[in-house]
Amino acid sequence: MKRFTAILLTGIMIFSLTSCGKKPQEAKDTAAEKVEAHTQATEQIEESETKPQETETQATEAKQPETQTAETQTAEPQQPENQADNSAQQSDYQYTDKASYENGESVSLNPSWQYADHSAINSGSAVMYKATANRKNIVVGVNAGHGTSGETSVKTLCHPDGSAKTTGGTTGAGATKAVAVSGGMSFNDGTPESSVTLRMAQILKDKLLAAGYDVLMVRDGSDVQLDNVARTVICNNAADCHIALHWDGDGLSYDKGCFYISVPGGIKGMEPVASHWQQHDALGASLIEGLRAHGAKINGNGSMAIDLTQTSYSTVPSVDVELGNACSDHSDATLENLADGLVQGVEGYF
Repeated sequence: MKRFTAILLTGIMIFSLTSCGKKPQEAKDTAAEKVEAHTQATEQIEESETKPQETETQATEAKQPETQTAETQTAEPQQPENQADNSAQQSDYQYTDKASYENGESVSLNPSWQYADHSAINSGSAVMYKATANRKNIVVGVNAGHGTSGETSVKTLCHPDGSAKTTGGTTGAGATKAVAVSGGMSFNDGTPESSVTLRMAQILKDKLLAAGYDVLMVRDGSDVQLDNVARTVICNNAADCHIALHWDGDGLSYDKGCFYISVPGGIKGMEPVASHWQQHDALGASLIEGLRAHGAKINGNGSMAIDLTQTSYSTVPSVDVELGNACSDHSDATLENLADGLVQGVEGYF
C-alpha cells in the first residue's frame, strides 16, 4: 500500500513537472508565433504601402521620356521656321559666280546656266551693287517688272518641261507659251507701270544697301533686254533671292492693296518648283508681313495663287509682289514706305 501510494505520488509529480515544463515553452512558442505573425503583417502592410509608391515612381520614370519627347516635338514648331529653313537654304545659296561680281559690274546671262536655253531675249544685263557697311553677304535680286521693248512679239515656254499653265494670268490656263515680258498696265494718271516699278526698285535698292544687303538690279534703266526667263535664271545664279515688283492690272476702281503671288497646287510637283515652292511662299509671306507692319494696305489674306513663268524657273526663293493696282498712290513718299516694309520682310526672312 505504501509502495502503491509512493508510486502514485511520484507519477503525479512527474505529470505536474512535465506539464509545468511544457507551458513556458508553449507560451514562448505562442508569443513567438504572435510576434512572427505581427511582423509578417507589418511587413505586408509596409510592402503594400511601398509598392504603390514604387509603381508611381516607375510610372513617372516611364512617362518622363514620353513627356520630354512631346515637349521637344512641341518646341520645334515654335522655333522660327524661317530661321531653321534659311540656315539650310543659305548653304545652297553659295554660288561660285557670286563672289566674282564687283560693285557696278554687269551680270549677263551665261548660256551654260540651267534653263538659260529657254530664254528668247537676253542681250541685256543686270547690275550688281555692293553694300559698303554692315555687309550681310546676302544678294537680293530686285526685278523692276516689265520694261523690255519688243517683249510681246516673242514667246517662251511657260514651264521648263513644256507643260501647260494650270491657272490664268496674263496668259490663260492651258497655254504652253507666254509672252517673253508683258507690257504692264498704266496707272489712273497715265503713268506706265514700268516707270513706277523702276522707281520702286531704285528706292528699295538704296534701303537694302544701307541695311547691309548687296543688290542685283535686274533692270537698272528704262529698258533691259532680258525676258522673264533670263531675269529668273540670272537671279538663280547671282542672287540669294528674287523679288519682282509689280502693280496689278485688275481694272478695279479702288485700291485693293498689296499681295504676293503664291504657288498654285497644280505645279508643286513639277521641278524646279517642287524643290523650292515652300521657300517662295515663305519669302512672299515675310514680305507681306513687313508691308503690313508699315501700314500698307493688304489685300485679303495677302496672297493669290497664280502659275507664273518666274516661279516655274526659280531655284532660289522667288516671289512676285503686287504693291497695289492702277488706283494706288505711287508718290515717292508712298514708295519709300513700301520699301521700308519690303526691307523688313527681307530681314524677317533671312
